[in-house]
Amino acid sequence: MRRGGTSRAWAGAFAAPFAAALLVCSTLTGCAGPDSGHAGRATASAGADGAGTASPSPRTTSDEELCASIVGHWSREVLDDRAYGDYQSMGLSGGQYDILREVVDSARAAKRQGADDVGELIDRQAREGCAERYRAGGPGEGPWR
Repeated sequence: MRRGGTSRAWAGAFAAPFAAALLVCSTLTGCAGPDSGHAGRATASAGADGAGTASPSPRTTSDEELCASIVGHWSREVLDDRAYGDYQSMGLSGGQYDILREVVDSARAAKRQGADDVGELIDRQAREGCAERYRAGGPGEGPWR
């Protein structure tokens, strides 16, 4: 009899903190289990008329968009002499760094010729370079490419 009481006491001692942690986790970060309706898919919620309506899944950033964003950011830093280190310290792959070098070369040439909006040029060329790089689904020569 004592053994069952100890097990219940032990379970009770951990049940409340576990339940509280699960509630905080699922409420604040959306890390509820796969059957909870929060696992990266549209979920139903009751509308004003009580009918279920689908809410969109969270948007993810494609590899192409992420590439364009990071290449654009570091291109501006390099152009303004605020960057240091190599491509790895910038969080770039070798292929992304190749795109950055082309973008910075073009931006420097445009700046020397007195272009007004070099930022627009950087954004456009970063998007184009990354679109070309990820057109077939991504690099294929190892994680650094």
